[in-house]
Amino acid sequence: MSKLKIAVQKSGRLNEDSMKILKEIGISVDNGKDQLKASARNFPLEVFYLRNGDIPQYLRDGVVDAAIIGENVLIEKGNDLKIVERLGFSKCKVSIAVPKSSELKSLKDLDGKRIATSYPNTVNQFLEKAGVNANLHIINGSVEIAPNIGLADGICDIVSSGSTLFKNGLKEVEVLLKSEAVLATSPKISDENQALIDKLQFRLKSVLKGRESKYILLNAPNDKLDDIIGILPGMNSPSILPLAREGWSSMHSVIDKNDFWNVIDELKANGAEGILVCPIENMVL
Repeated sequence: MSKLKIAVQKSGRLNEDSMKILKEIGISVDNGKDQLKASARNFPLEVFYLRNGDIPQYLRDGVVDAAIIGENVLIEKGNDLKIVERLGFSKCKVSIAVPKSSELKSLKDLDGKRIATSYPNTVNQFLEKAGVNANLHIINGSVEIAPNIGLADGICDIVSSGSTLFKNGLKEVEVLLKSEAVLATSPKISDENQALIDKLQFRLKSVLKGRESKYILLNAPNDKLDDIIGILPGMNSPSILPLAREGWSSMHSVIDKNDFWNVIDELKANGAEGILVCPIENMVL
């Protein structure tokens, strides 16, 4: 039987989040310390632990069939590669920053200045569109130190919480793009392994949808059911069961977690009582 070869970042937060979601979709991987390759016990899949920046070329060459990778890396090194699923974790920005004490206030102020970055392609394309001509210094790692040692007037790098910029006395002046982890595939993937990707993607969609939703149970007076149904459409329509208490029903539905408190306020205003909210592990549609 063919095995799907999937690449993940060798270490760091993206590695941890990637292995977590594989576990959540029911794939058990025996990955010991410092292994570069590991097999799944219950799915025809092998995980390759690679340097993030090398993954696009491995995909392009067909060495791996798919990868969980930061979208920012694909934009920089693999914009010809196909994204099949956005995964919603490991979110970050690619931003330009300058020293807090600098007189540079905006992107236009960087015209003719020096920018240190690990993302030359991304920066060049962005600056060209903005009509800004800057000199790039390509650095792999520790970009934030460049202004402090006089190597550059500003930097362009990934920003997650912003704490690294703060610690290095930098301020953000422009966001080039927003990024998250994505599932990307090789242009050389076989039909057999594409079928495995389809199975993997189905499981991922179920988990991701579950993360975005909450299961809600409540009691409501029957004369308010129509109003509450308007608040809780659910996946199709809410489930309604009569209670032993005359004139009342129990209602079960699903809500978007981002609308949670607004929905709760509306439900209470329409007479709902005994509201219970539960997380959803998977949501198979």
